[in-house]
Amino acid sequence: MMDFLEEVIKSGIGKVEQDVFLSHYTTYKVGGLARCIIYPKNVGKLVELMHLIKKYSLQYKILGNGSNLLFSDRKYENVLIHLGNLNQIEIIRNKIIVGAGYSMIRLAREALKKSLTGLEFAAGIPGTVGGAIFMNAGAYKSDMGYIVQSVKVLTPDLKIIDLTNLELDFHYRSSFFQKHTDYIIIEATLRLKYGKKKSIEEVMAERRRRRMETQPLDFPSAGSVFRNPEGLPAAGKLIEDVGLKGLSKGGARVSPKHANFIINAGGASADDIKSLIEFVQDTIEKHYHVKLKVEQEFVNWE
Repeated sequence: MMDFLEEVIKSGIGKVEQDVFLSHYTTYKVGGLARCIIYPKNVGKLVELMHLIKKYSLQYKILGNGSNLLFSDRKYENVLIHLGNLNQIEIIRNKIIVGAGYSMIRLAREALKKSLTGLEFAAGIPGTVGGAIFMNAGAYKSDMGYIVQSVKVLTPDLKIIDLTNLELDFHYRSSFFQKHTDYIIIEATLRLKYGKKKSIEEVMAERRRRRMETQPLDFPSAGSVFRNPEGLPAAGKLIEDVGLKGLSKGGARVSPKHANFIINAGGASADDIKSLIEFVQDTIEKHYHVKLKVEQEFVNWE
């Protein structure tokens, strides 16, 4: 790893942070020490970095805002790549071309400025464009699959190609990228519709008010923990109905405000959060004979 990092630094690929706690890079505010986080300056430098990763036969993971990840408390020895520098944006009429590292919340605001509708659902999503596409993030009966026209990716053989919406296989909280994790999202082209700025602003304001009232935004969390099961009430309702709302394990707690949120109520470890997620999952399975699917990704638990 040291030879690899020396070559990365010598090549001027971008900022390199070493031995940093992942609690500073995840919305749960937990996670062990990371060996390194590398911030490529641009797409060209990302390609250089991937060549070096292949040269040294290293494992890697893309890190966005850390809003859908639960890292263990163990040291993470692989390479973390942060695409925050891929944050360019261009708006051409009702089309937005935007980098993978761009903030979804900021993107929704930029669309509002241009009276473009279709991104209202994203105004409360604390992730990046790349992360939102990977997860097919959504809310209020809409998601990325409705607005993504194409995505520019870096393939496993380090070629840059465009994938169309149909090729991206968008479904509820699912996309092509979850089955092809060796493709790296670089940039997306979104196609929106023109709307009335005041109406768009009102919708975003109303949804912001609802989030403040119904979600535990004053505590670290990673948003909804479980996907809503088919043919049953929403996951939060099921969790509340079996009496788990407010349940704690260590510093982790099922939010008293919204049962499909698990919060770091103070001093939680990653083990506390994972243990509570699994306990809720097992309890719901016993009561309803359905295993809730976890929206968040567990990393470094092997």
